[in-house]
Amino acid sequence: MRLLSRIFPHPYLTGLLTVVWLLLVNSYSLNSLLFGFLLGIVIPFLTRPYWTDRPELHHPLKIVEYFAIVIWDIIVANVIVAGIVLFKRNADRHPAWVCIPMELRSPEAITVLAGTITLTPGTVSADLSAEGHFLLVHCLDAPDPDAVRDEIKDRYERRLMEIFE
Repeated sequence: MRLLSRIFPHPYLTGLLTVVWLLLVNSYSLNSLLFGFLLGIVIPFLTRPYWTDRPELHHPLKIVEYFAIVIWDIIVANVIVAGIVLFKRNADRHPAWVCIPMELRSPEAITVLAGTITLTPGTVSADLSAEGHFLLVHCLDAPDPDAVRDEIKDRYERRLMEIFE
C-alpha cells in the first residue's frame, strides 16, 4: 500500500487529469490514453510537496452522486434562467442576497460549495465571511430567500459534509 501511495499520491487527481487530457486532445486512442495517464502520474508527483494538508475524501460513490446532481441542476437552472430572462418582466423579478450559514469547515469543501453555486445559472457566490461560517449568494430571482438557503444546505452542503468530513 505504501508503494502504491508513492506512485499515486493523488489517485483522484490522476484519474481526473487523464480524463481531461482525453477531452482536450479529442482523440481516443491508446497513445492519448497512455500519455494522459502519464501526465496523471507525473503532475501529482511533482506537485506533491505543495499538498501538505491533503483533504481526505470519503465515500467515492457520493462524489459521483454529487457531480450527477450538480450537472442535473445546471441543466435545469439553464432552462429556468432562460425562461426568466425571456418571459419575466423586470418588475416581476425578485433578486435577492441570501446569507447561508455553513456547517462546513474544510476549505476545500467550502470552495466546492461556492464553485457549485456559481456554476449553477441564476446564482453566484459573492463573499465568504472572515471566519468561514457564512456564504453570501446573489440570486437572480428568489421570491423566497429562505427556501433558496434551505435548498442549498440540503442539496449541496449536506452531501459535501458526507464527502469531506
